[in-house]
Amino acid sequence: MSKGRILVVEDDFDISNMLRIYFSGQQYDVQVAPRGGDALQMTRKQLPELIILDIMLPDMNGYDVCRELRTTTRTSHIPIIFLTQKDERSDKIAGLELGADDYITKPFDIEELKLRVKNAIDSARRTSQTDPKSGLPTGRLIEDHLRSLMHGNKQWSYVDMKINNFDPFKEVYGFVAGDEVMRFMALMMGETIDDLGTPEDFLGHPGGDNFVIITHAVEVDTLKSRLVERFNEEVKQHYSFIDRERGYILVPDSSGGGERQEPLMTLSVGSVSTTTHQVSDIREITELAAEDRRRGLGGESLPPIQTAW
Repeated sequence: MSKGRILVVEDDFDISNMLRIYFSGQQYDVQVAPRGGDALQMTRKQLPELIILDIMLPDMNGYDVCRELRTTTRTSHIPIIFLTQKDERSDKIAGLELGADDYITKPFDIEELKLRVKNAIDSARRTSQTDPKSGLPTGRLIEDHLRSLMHGNKQWSYVDMKINNFDPFKEVYGFVAGDEVMRFMALMMGETIDDLGTPEDFLGHPGGDNFVIITHAVEVDTLKSRLVERFNEEVKQHYSFIDRERGYILVPDSSGGGERQEPLMTLSVGSVSTTTHQVSDIREITELAAEDRRRGLGGESLPPIQTAW
């Protein structure tokens, strides 16, 4: 089982390859980006749980990469360890001021770096900042982001999503296949936001089969439709050919010793927007979006609720 996803941003092939081989051997999933622009593009496709970031890069320096990650809502929570040949106190302070979590200089002790990586990922998980399966922010970060938006003047929408029939799938295919669906969901959400959302949009995973998007996009209905269409079609690849063809799975029935039919997974989506609602607290937002989700796409719109911010 993977200990976490690491993105190594380093243009020196010998160093990046050594880190990839070493941390892969420590049961981490490791990706390598030789340029800062590559790193930013890769984080948009799949969020790492930690970034090892060199300061001296061919296209942009590590400080600019860190600044971009910290000022982009979707990546602002990812722990960053700066890796550099610079050993000046001012350089360290500059990196930490930008929001880096740690700093290690070359040449470095690989065992020390291993401990720093492990501690950073463990700390993020202990504080419930990210889900280890999807890599997305969880409860506290979602609430913090909602609170910050509620004190602002921008228009936004809270999109609530639930994977239907996920538990029967996991019962038949196992937890490893279930984890793959979580990663697929996170990737699909990120790609959809890249196409139809804004750089300020926030993706979250409150837990289990529930996901959220907080978006500033104007065409929220288009976004929701795209999410449903993509998920319902592409999730079929996680089933066997036989199950895809017949459109259901057979789940062992513990009570009678036989089997019961369960539908394939689908996605339910609902939303609430500040353009039509004035809400007073986080719980009200989540309840309204969940109610809209239960109605399903194409259901009746919720009546506006006139309450104070």
